[in-house]
Amino acid sequence: MQELKYNADGTVVMSEELKARLDAITEEARRVAEELCEVASLKAGDALVVGCSTSEVSGNTIGKASVRPVAEAVFKGIYPVLREKGIYIAAQCCEHLNRAVIVEREYAEKHGLDVVCVRPQPKAGGSFATVTYDTLTDPVALEHIKANAGVDIGGTLVGMHLREVAVPVRLSLSKIGDANIICARTRPKFIGGPRAVYE
Repeated sequence: MQELKYNADGTVVMSEELKARLDAITEEARRVAEELCEVASLKAGDALVVGCSTSEVSGNTIGKASVRPVAEAVFKGIYPVLREKGIYIAAQCCEHLNRAVIVEREYAEKHGLDVVCVRPQPKAGGSFATVTYDTLTDPVALEHIKANAGVDIGGTLVGMHLREVAVPVRLSLSKIGDANIICARTRPKFIGGPRAVYE
């Protein structure tokens, strides 16, 4: 991605080239969300954990160049897909918030999850978690979640927030922007021995 230029108020200068690149990122994120929901057989009430390094999406090193417009572009691709299907987004914060997740309070209450007190910022939580917090109706932070599926955009390590057993998923896209993605669905554990029958 091109070198970003900033206005006096700290906002990014939107060139036509940058706008086109952000639109492409939104479309890539939308496609990933659509495919993952289908492959993982996600249904209303399920949760999808999303870890997103906007630094990596924009071609930089994770944790070094948090970019809100990039976070907004990724969010704009993923969130409407999930919302239409009744699936909850769980945005993973960066390591500075111990990879806490941002969800709707409704999800936390339905699952009896303990809310923690923190509000993500671009340099402490990450731009994607910040955009999620700023957009959700009633956002809260959780230390732990067991999501039904996940997408790791740029090596953010979302595995700690997936239910057992995580199964890697390959999609038609392997990147969003310049960031590699790794996706997973989950399945119930197979238990028992030679007499057990599995569906």
